[in-house]
Amino acid sequence: MAAPTGAGSDDPPATPSTGAAPGAPTGTVPGAVPDPAPGPGPADEEPPPGLVRHVLQGIPLRRRVGILVSVGGGLLVALIAIAVYLTAQRALYDQLDESLVQRATVAASGDLADPALLLRVSSDALAAGEVRVAIVTSGGEFVTLAGNSPPLGAPEIAAARRDPPTSVRTGMVDGELQRVVAVYAGEGRALVLAQELDPTRRTLSKLAVVLLVTGASGVLLAALTGVAIARAGLRPVERLISATERVARTGDLRPIPVTGGDEIARLTSSFNAMLAALASSIERQRRLVADAGHELRTPLTSLRTNLELLVASERPGAPSLSDTDRAELPAALRAQVDELATLVGDVVELARDDPPEVAAEPLDLAEVVERALDRARRRGAASDVVFDVDLASCEVTGDANALERAVLNLLDNAAKWSPPGGRVRVTLRPGVAPERPGTAVLEVADAGPGIADEELDLVFERFYRSLDARTMSGSGLGLSIVAQVAERHHGGVSAGRAPEGGALLRFWIPRT
Repeated sequence: MAAPTGAGSDDPPATPSTGAAPGAPTGTVPGAVPDPAPGPGPADEEPPPGLVRHVLQGIPLRRRVGILVSVGGGLLVALIAIAVYLTAQRALYDQLDESLVQRATVAASGDLADPALLLRVSSDALAAGEVRVAIVTSGGEFVTLAGNSPPLGAPEIAAARRDPPTSVRTGMVDGELQRVVAVYAGEGRALVLAQELDPTRRTLSKLAVVLLVTGASGVLLAALTGVAIARAGLRPVERLISATERVARTGDLRPIPVTGGDEIARLTSSFNAMLAALASSIERQRRLVADAGHELRTPLTSLRTNLELLVASERPGAPSLSDTDRAELPAALRAQVDELATLVGDVVELARDDPPEVAAEPLDLAEVVERALDRARRRGAASDVVFDVDLASCEVTGDANALERAVLNLLDNAAKWSPPGGRVRVTLRPGVAPERPGTAVLEVADAGPGIADEELDLVFERFYRSLDARTMSGSGLGLSIVAQVAERHHGGVSAGRAPEGGALLRFWIPRT
């Protein structure tokens, strides 16, 4: 046998030594060829931040959803295909290694591990089985058949030394990749078997083609599915878009039909609620303008008539006014201007759908009522009545000015309907009504004729005036302002009959 002169896989065979078995080609042990990396895949590059968003920014939403679903489905198919390929590759190599190790172990325990017997085996028989056989000693000497030598190197010598007793690697000989297995065969020898990898690689190539075709079909199916999902999922959104465009173009506030119970249906319901609120706001504004125009017509007509009468009396040859009429005319004009100013102020107050931008503050509602009472006692109609006051301290949070105006409107209304010298009962209690716990309840009861049962629900409407009230001063907006202030403070109002026989008006807001 011959001793090896090097371990490189590209080293040429050494000259046969005289100690070799007769007819056995001997030489240095070729070096090992490193295992190829199994199944290298393309490296995924991390896109720069914002790149995907920048690319998709100008694409319509339907196409964007379709693209994202298609890309997601394609990536999933690609990952599955790669996982299947790598799993099959690993399984085929493991199966080949297990088969070679089993065959080498069986052969090493038989007579094939004897160099003399190995030389008697026909190389054609081994070539037909695509198997190469060699015997390697712990000293690096080897015995193999001419033209049928497997790749030999340091791992095989280590197996002969039982360090470790078995080695498995991939090597190359004559330009062909071989799977090389060496097992310890006793007496400082190792039996080496090598088999070509071309059949396994051909199987993997066929599997790669199948996975490529299947993956391409999966990507196409994912793209079609993405387009279908985008079209079906965004159809309600398109209806919303069409509805908003219709509202902007025509002002038509008809609701959109709602189908299903998903998020898009909830969005449609919310949009319909917004349309209803907008329609209600527009209707309130229209009614306010119509009612205000109707109410403003009367004082304006009276004012114009009196002014024309005054101007006409100053013309030469025109009938002159009596001293009494001339003395009463300025007072009438002043009263009509005051009525007009009050009406305009009330209309402006009610026209504000949003609460005024005044910061709410903690306050005692009893103090607000006291200030309103002082103002009411100084006014004309209220100066002829007596206020029976019973106030308890009630801490609330709100707008002091708005609350004072609401209370003053309640007091003015009670004074207007009370007879001269009549009594108006004013009561403030925390949570007076059992059905409204945690509130501050203000009750104002007058000694007037009271409110008819069919009008109890109408007295807080804008511009509503009963038949008896049409001959009296006022715009019909005072109680509407009271209701609006209560609503803005998360409270409420109600009307009923007082034990005294007159009207009983309640105003309540939450306590702090």
